Amino acid sequence: MTGLEIAAVCLAGIAAGAINAVVGSGTLITFPTLLAFGVPPVTANVSNTIGLVPGSVTGAIGYRRELAGQRRRLLVLGSGSVVGGAGGALLLLGLPESAFQTVVPVLIGLGCLLVLLQPRISAVARSGEGADRSPRERVPAWVWVLVMLTGVYGGYFGAAQGVLLVAVLGIGIHDDLQRLNGTKNVLAGLVNGVAAIVFIAVAHVDWLVVALIAGGSIVGGMVGATLGRRLPALVLRLFVVVVGLAALLAFLVTS
Repeated sequence: MTGLEIAAVCLAGIAAGAINAVVGSGTLITFPTLLAFGVPPVTANVSNTIGLVPGSVTGAIGYRRELAGQRRRLLVLGSGSVVGGAGGALLLLGLPESAFQTVVPVLIGLGCLLVLLQPRISAVARSGEGADRSPRERVPAWVWVLVMLTGVYGGYFGAAQGVLLVAVLGIGIHDDLQRLNGTKNVLAGLVNGVAAIVFIAVAHVDWLVVALIAGGSIVGGMVGATLGRRLPALVLRLFVVVVGLAALLAFLVTS
């Protein structure tokens, strides 16, 4: 990589770490950046997933106040994320690269759509907040199943898995959305973490890419957790969608 490319990947890691802490679609920044610099799609996805793990940790730490009192919930849902993340990672490695190249445009498009629909998803999640319901630790079985399936998606590709998690948690669990966003950060971090373990064990990893994204995502995770809620959500959302659509176009042209 040239010096300019190294700087660009590092900056993409910062942006992704911040966006993951707030929105949950940072892969739409880092993945297309890696593709633009000629990193093969599967290697880019694998290296990106590993590199974003430290940012997930700092993002979760930033939400530690919101996570207070959620230990049982995190243990229950975390098991679903671990199972799903491992399954998604194995699915990525088990299928031929041609399958990934076919599916990725669909996943990028889905990620962009989810980011655009996030206000609507959040509105649906908030619709039950006026009811006479108090926060509770009980997790409905269907929420665990959907969290596990989101983990499969996250282990396979991961763009906008945070948006999916917020939707599932917001509709299925009666609690403050900021607390659920903290839960989302932990669950997404578990998915990335277990997928990273699988990838390190058996996949080809570009460790320079991992180091650049990891360094950037650590900073971005801290920034996103502390300042992200002050950023104009519309600007952030449109930026992610523009990058995602550019990635979709580039992927279709080069494939």
